[in-house]
Amino acid sequence: MDKKAAENIPIGLCGRVRDKSPDLSSDLSFEELRNRFDTSAVARREIVSNPSTHGSATRQIVSGKIFKKCKSATFQIDGATYTIVASPPGGVGAAREEPRPPPPPVPRNSSPKQGALTIVRRSSSRGKTESSPPTDEQLDQLDLDTEHLPAVDTPDACDKAALRLRYLLRQLNKGEIPAETLQKNLQYAAKVLEAVYIDETKRLADEDDELSEVQPDAVPPEVREWLASTFTRQLATAKRKSDEKPKFRSVAHAIRAGIFVDRIYRRVTSTALMQFPQDVVRVLKTLDEWSFDVFALHEAAAGMPVKYLGYELLNRYGMIHKFKVPPTILENFLSRIEEGYCRFHNPYHNNLHAADVAQTVHYMLCQTGLMNWLSDLEIFATLVAAIVHDYEHTGTTNNFHVMSGSDTALLYNDRAVLENHHISAAFRLLRDEECNILQNLSRDEFREFRTLVIDMVLATDMSFHFQQLKNMRSLLSLAEPTVDKSKAASLVLHCCDISHPAKRWDLHHRWTMSLLDEFFLQGDKERELGLPFSPLCDRNNTLVAESQIGFIDFIVEPSMGVCADMLECILGPLHSSTKNSTSTAGPESISEESSGTEPSTKFKIKKPWVACLTDNKKIWKEQAAKDAEARAKLEEETNGTSPPADE
Repeated sequence: MDKKAAENIPIGLCGRVRDKSPDLSSDLSFEELRNRFDTSAVARREIVSNPSTHGSATRQIVSGKIFKKCKSATFQIDGATYTIVASPPGGVGAAREEPRPPPPPVPRNSSPKQGALTIVRRSSSRGKTESSPPTDEQLDQLDLDTEHLPAVDTPDACDKAALRLRYLLRQLNKGEIPAETLQKNLQYAAKVLEAVYIDETKRLADEDDELSEVQPDAVPPEVREWLASTFTRQLATAKRKSDEKPKFRSVAHAIRAGIFVDRIYRRVTSTALMQFPQDVVRVLKTLDEWSFDVFALHEAAAGMPVKYLGYELLNRYGMIHKFKVPPTILENFLSRIEEGYCRFHNPYHNNLHAADVAQTVHYMLCQTGLMNWLSDLEIFATLVAAIVHDYEHTGTTNNFHVMSGSDTALLYNDRAVLENHHISAAFRLLRDEECNILQNLSRDEFREFRTLVIDMVLATDMSFHFQQLKNMRSLLSLAEPTVDKSKAASLVLHCCDISHPAKRWDLHHRWTMSLLDEFFLQGDKERELGLPFSPLCDRNNTLVAESQIGFIDFIVEPSMGVCADMLECILGPLHSSTKNSTSTAGPESISEESSGTEPSTKFKIKKPWVACLTDNKKIWKEQAAKDAEARAKLEEETNGTSPPADE
């Protein structure tokens, strides 16, 4: 059989090979085809490398039956993966099935209704189930140069890394490997493993719902339903795609020389920018405390806490001076933001909540040292995102908007309805010349600022809660995690948004009562519209203490734990580099833990929320026991089982 005939073995689109040779006209099963192909290692390599010289053998390999409606069949022999690709005339299908590298060009068959069959040998695949170790000859020819290796998240990288590890082990036994070459190749192999690991963990994270692991009797059904509907995407119609893979870089690359320069805080009380009432000045002296009393600020500021606290923070971090924000423009902006928060007279999602979240973000920036890891523009975006994160909140949940078919839900297609509105409305306000605090930013600065604010505010959508925590946990479990600044700031803002159970009891209890009032008002609207009650929105049937215990156990406590781990991970290298320099975070914000045998110390941040969470949960458990006793007594009286009063 000549060369041309060997290269043009036609196959029908249904997958059956048509061979005009009478001695090979019988159909073979796929298993028989594989057995025919596995004749010997030598013959197999010759056939694949030069099919034109082995016409009859080639026909034996490809002649027979391929499964119907399959355009390709893949199997493995001795560690190599072979793919039989069926293509329509012209080889279009083959090129589409094997884009990297493309198969050799297949000449067109004379019949317009027939395609071609191509056998492609692949040296690597993520789907390998077994592989043979490399031969001594392969190892001897290995080049350990690391300049032209494939990307760490590609299939070829796995084979390259495995081969290099085997070669390094062999050379180490001989004592013939330079230290620098060893280090570079081990670093490459480690990054390949990290890429594979995070791919797998992200895949698993997309299949999850952490609440499914909670025992049914761990929390009351109503509380469980509230947690599930609020902090998961169970009610969503589509699943959001996983975030882009993080890029692995050395921690040293993220450190810049200028981030260790001490920032000078500009106190508004010492400037003539805006006049502060003396009562406001007195309350703001405690601004750096974890359990800051925002209710006292609200009273001192005559109902305008956002105006004074926002101005104080932006001036204290030097944002007014750095980005040339006109004082009157800033005052106008903050006043209009405050008006938007008060528009619907919400008991909870109002200007008090905005001020509380902004102050909590300030604590995270200042008292942990996070501000030293961020640029000035990133700090500016973080503070503004905290101030506007619930701007023009309607006092109802995203689910209420979706179920009631509100105009806002229609506008944003039922996806992060409120969060999209907060961002959009805030940036529309910034287009007003009298409120544009970004007017002196460059085009690039504005784009970066806008992207950061959008990412952070969208991350406050509670339905992304578990996904956000799982992604961060997976990242922190790596040997050398590199945390994206936008994701770090987003997690901080999200944790600050739900942090009131981690504050002092008197503050937390007041916030809880306000939130329940807002829930009950939504329940009243749902009753009027004939909608089913959302969890915890029926004022006649709500377990307050149990709901807060579940909220702390399953939401707040894990969130604060992951956030603390993240902060210690990203700030540890900074602390080590600046151990002998003055810290802007204050001596009480950090601590070091060391054992007697360890020569180095481990960086830790101060966690005042831990004690608050413990105390608050204890009080709620006591209240839950009293409530259960009262319900039991009421049930006995209702059923007439209680003894008469004269007895």
